[in-house]
Amino acid sequence: MKKAVVLLSGGLDSTTCMAIAKDEGYKIYPISFDYGQRHSRELECAKKIAKNFNVDEHKIIRMDNVGGSALTDESIDVPNYKGDEEIPVTYVPARNILFLSYALGYAEVLEAEAIFIGVSAVDYSGYPDCRPEFLKAFQKVVDEGTAAGAKGESIEIKAPLIHLSKGETIKLGTRLGTPYELTTSCYNGEEKACGQCDSCVLRLKGFEEAGVLDKIEYSKK
Repeated sequence: MKKAVVLLSGGLDSTTCMAIAKDEGYKIYPISFDYGQRHSRELECAKKIAKNFNVDEHKIIRMDNVGGSALTDESIDVPNYKGDEEIPVTYVPARNILFLSYALGYAEVLEAEAIFIGVSAVDYSGYPDCRPEFLKAFQKVVDEGTAAGAKGESIEIKAPLIHLSKGETIKLGTRLGTPYELTTSCYNGEEKACGQCDSCVLRLKGFEEAGVLDKIEYSKK
């Protein structure tokens, strides 16, 4: 069976990617990261999601926190949704570069054919490492900087949600039986989602657009 490493944050998009990879016939190997984020809720969700998909192994990588983001530094407040085009303080410096690098090493060890990442350049917070240009550049790194690439057996970086809105993503995931009730999106990580941060607002917008009930609890909507 062909294999795929899936970057699993515990969120809506990465969990949809798990369902897509499974539907495409891959044996899935989720990888999650403890990177000093301000709460553990997303990792707790990731563990439940991995168990739901009955995977053989769920790898969790622990990394030092370099700071510089509201998601990793409690002295920086998580802002409410603004909808402007500036890169918000919730951007974690070089996060997807680091995550994909770890996933790439793991994929080489597994002899996996693909790495799935749940980024979108449609309904997103303006992070530079969620753009098609970034993924194209990283694919070049994969092709030129790995043993697999040197053998002409390069590992494909797959971002099936890159051109989908949140609503389109949820419609697709619902069709594939994605367990959205196990996911989290809120940057604050409380028992009930805040409903006010970028991630919550985009999630709520997506479920409304898709005409699907969001089963997680919110303190505000």
